[in-house]
Amino acid sequence: MSFSYKKILAAFLTGCLFLCACENDENEVKKLNAKSLGVEEAKDIRIIFTTGGNTKAILTSPLMLRVQDTVPYTEFPKMIYVDFYNAEQKLESKLKANYAKYKESRNIVFMKDSIRVINIEKGDTLYCQELYWDRSRTGTEFYTDKPVRIRTKTQVLDGTGLDASQDFKNWHITYPRGPIKVPASQFPQ
Repeated sequence: MSFSYKKILAAFLTGCLFLCACENDENEVKKLNAKSLGVEEAKDIRIIFTTGGNTKAILTSPLMLRVQDTVPYTEFPKMIYVDFYNAEQKLESKLKANYAKYKESRNIVFMKDSIRVINIEKGDTLYCQELYWDRSRTGTEFYTDKPVRIRTKTQVLDGTGLDASQDFKNWHITYPRGPIKVPASQFPQ
């Protein structure tokens, strides 16, 4: 064999080795590249929120997931119930939602699906499909820009958007719809 023929044969064999040597399963490559999230799971949870030794709220849920992502969050995928208490430790309002997500970095809870908030004293009840709960917004802890319905003892009010206090004693529908009853004493003259 001539020297140039040996070079060509060696280059050809080396090229064949490179073309045939590596084959990766696509699913295995995806698994290596996928980011694994740490998820902690707790069942039948009960969390008590206190301020100065006084109970402010009691949260219960059948399932809580704590997800360690780039932005950690806590998720309640199977219902959330919260009872809110006043300074005298008397129950003042209740909240129920089918889903909630708490982003720790923003300190805001996002709730969705069949939300109901009830003021125990007045009996006013809020119904909506999306609601935010931000404890830093004193006096307007609950808010949404989605459709809402409020049922009072004497009427049903519909609208879009809402700001409300956590005890649901004070609320404001941003864009009300339909007839609204106004007492004669409050009617402009």
